Amino acid sequence: MIGIASDHGGYELKQEIMEHLKERGLEYKDYGCYSPESCDYPEYGHKVAHAVADGECEKGILICGTGIGISISANKVKGVRAALCHDCFSAEATRQHNDANILAMGARVVGPGHALKIVDTFLDTPFSNDERHKRRISKIEEV
Repeated sequence: MIGIASDHGGYELKQEIMEHLKERGLEYKDYGCYSPESCDYPEYGHKVAHAVADGECEKGILICGTGIGISISANKVKGVRAALCHDCFSAEATRQHNDANILAMGARVVGPGHALKIVDTFLDTPFSNDERHKRRISKIEEV
């Protein structure tokens, strides 16, 4: 299960990503927002972050205008490694090296076609399981 959420700035892109996930046959849960009316991104970032941290969702996707605020909010939740990615290389590297469990993107930064490729890269790339990466993740989790 993939948890997905956005604020008003990411609402339209979230709709496109959900349609893409449906086309791929992937299950997802929409944690809001549910309209393009102004709202506060921390509320939605926290919802997905808690769903991932609690095991309700395996991974998450968060979108706001830049992706910055919503990723900062998500990373406040213990066990979450939200990565802001605006290119496929970063999405692949963060899965391989950081075992990131939430992808954050900025709808005002990346276009919808490219965003779908970033989503696919993030969801399809496994964690490398290399000892050096596991050691570094443990150090992140210690704080």
